[in-house]
Amino acid sequence: MALRETTGKRKLFRRAAAVAAATATAAVMAVGTAEAAPARPMDGPWAGCPWGAVCVYPQDQNPAVSPSLVFESYGAHNLNNQYGNHWVLNNQYGGAYARACTGYNGGGSCTDIAPENGLYLNLTPINSIVLVRP
Repeated sequence: MALRETTGKRKLFRRAAAVAAATATAAVMAVGTAEAAPARPMDGPWAGCPWGAVCVYPQDQNPAVSPSLVFESYGAHNLNNQYGNHWVLNNQYGGAYARACTGYNGGGSCTDIAPENGLYLNLTPINSIVLVRP
């Protein structure tokens, strides 16, 4: 009886471990890999993105090399015809952050991008990038 109980616990543990591994893998796939992000120099251009700007790179350009969109003024910037995965690099400084929003003009739900950071995002549901001054 004790052997059967131990075997049952092992099966339960294996199933729980498999579910945890699948969940962790799905979470990494949803966010993208940080390893592919270009190296971040301090106080200067980053992967072709000017210091103080927020840049969007062409679909599936990984790592980010040359931006297709460059935003340098605060406020909302509406996107058109941007689908699939793109790097969005926030090369702003001094606490300025960027937001990737599902609605036009910064509406809907938004994902914040901290200063001097980037995210590999699916832009299909994203309709605006907002540059927010500190």
